[in-house]
Amino acid sequence: MNIKEYFSSIFKGAHSLIKGMEVTGKELFTKKVTEQYPENRAELEIPERFRATLQFVYDEEGYHKCIACKTCERNCPNGTIQITTRMVDLPNGKKKMKLDKYIYDLGSCTFCGLCVTSCPTDAIKFSNDFEQAVFRREALVKQLNYLPEKEKPAPEPAAKPAAAAPAKAADVQSPNADKKEE
Repeated sequence: MNIKEYFSSIFKGAHSLIKGMEVTGKELFTKKVTEQYPENRAELEIPERFRATLQFVYDEEGYHKCIACKTCERNCPNGTIQITTRMVDLPNGKKKMKLDKYIYDLGSCTFCGLCVTSCPTDAIKFSNDFEQAVFRREALVKQLNYLPEKEKPAPEPAAKPAAAAPAKAADVQSPNADKKEE
């Protein structure tokens, strides 16, 4: 190492130290914010995009959109989601996969959002309810389809076009009727 490299490394180190102290100095004079958490729950603002717990999306009639395709279960990197399904016979004779249980383990969730983004029917979403403290880990395991499953009404058969009103025998004479009278 020659003398030129020695002094250039000293100047680079000093420059980096001054840059770091500049960042620290700016932070020293910024206004500090302290949340008085339990007391200020009423005015506490939680961002809309905050990911807290997974929940089902139910429509106005109480039906969820989950089709039991298990895409969210396959995309979960650490096995947080477990889905059990059952086969159901439809009125038209076909079979369909129905959701039996949707189990979500909040304790092992990394809140990555892969399950929500990969869901083809947008059946699940993250809520922003951040208060999830419990005393036992078993309480963190939740069944998301907790509402009793309503059976969707069977589709009504397609309406047949109205048939022409049957003609009265007295009003319409068949061509064979004239021949019989002769």
